[in-house]
Amino acid sequence: MLIDATAVPADRGGVGRYVDSLVAALDEAGSNLTVVCQPRDAELYAGLAPRSRIVSAAESTATRTARLTWEQTTLPRLVRRLGVDVVHSPHYTMPLGSRAASVVTLHDATFFTDAVLHSSVKARFFRAWTVAALRRASLCVVPSAATAEELTRVTRTRTAEVEIIQHGVDTDRFHPPAPEETQAARDAVGLGDTPYVAFLGALEPRKNVPALIRGFALAVADRPDPPALVLAGQPGWDRQVENALDAVPHRLRVIRAGYLPFGTLAGFLGGAELVAYPSLGEGFGLPVLEAMASGACVLTTRRLALPEVGGDAVAYCGVGAGDVAAALGDLLDDPTRRATLAEAAQRRAKEFSWETSAEGHQLAYDKAWHLHRTRES
Repeated sequence: MLIDATAVPADRGGVGRYVDSLVAALDEAGSNLTVVCQPRDAELYAGLAPRSRIVSAAESTATRTARLTWEQTTLPRLVRRLGVDVVHSPHYTMPLGSRAASVVTLHDATFFTDAVLHSSVKARFFRAWTVAALRRASLCVVPSAATAEELTRVTRTRTAEVEIIQHGVDTDRFHPPAPEETQAARDAVGLGDTPYVAFLGALEPRKNVPALIRGFALAVADRPDPPALVLAGQPGWDRQVENALDAVPHRLRVIRAGYLPFGTLAGFLGGAELVAYPSLGEGFGLPVLEAMASGACVLTTRRLALPEVGGDAVAYCGVGAGDVAAALGDLLDDPTRRATLAEAAQRRAKEFSWETSAEGHQLAYDKAWHLHRTRES
């Protein structure tokens, strides 16, 4: 099979971590794998998958338009030339002209159910490609039961056409940090010795960061030594975060850390008083799982797939600023509960592995190939 990794951005967000970890686990399991990637990632994938064939795409895949053009024109020819049986497209789009069996990963259904949380262009684009994948792919993969149910409801797709395969967590990168790892993360953010509440994710409307900022300000405003709030992640596409930051009292410290390197994430997450992720909806919620594996006490919401990840090992709140404030205040006042949740989170995180995810994907590839052959005959 061939995995098209050309859509993975240089800064590894959730999709990038999914593709990288899946490739490494499939390679370790001995799968007959080809990875097509952008030239800048060829050395990375050669290291992640030393037993696999790594093919660099043309430089013209660097922009979204160029990558889509390459996917629809060059990739089908490459698939034929390499003799590939199954093509896995891990981010919604797929080569429509390929004669190989096709597997497409659909990460969530919020482009249908909460379109206002995305830019209008992005929402239209991914809605169209989701429908195309469900109609044209041999098989689609989703990371949670919540996503499968939502896609079935909004697109009237038969559940049998969708395979639920949960993500895993990279325990080499995400683990309870050693003191030096925690200090390195503090140094990278410029925290000194200040305790802090952490957030990890893109600062986009779906992540509900403005409510987190306002809730944090309400929760700590009257504390004599308030913790800081550290927002780690790429900026979003609107000004809601900036507007919320403008209203934060000057005595409170909110740090926009931007993109943090992988090597600092365990220390950043595990070194926090707690990790807050009050998302309005997730197809899976990889940052929550990664925080759990890093030994953090996690506060999140019950929206969509998040309870499938957190179970009883995290704290939950509503999505409004007042809800976030109440939950943050309760947790900050109760170190015993934070420690109990952190221990439970570590245990639960061990139930998710990329090895198990890779086994599920391999079965999906085999199923897609048989479905494809049946339809072609």
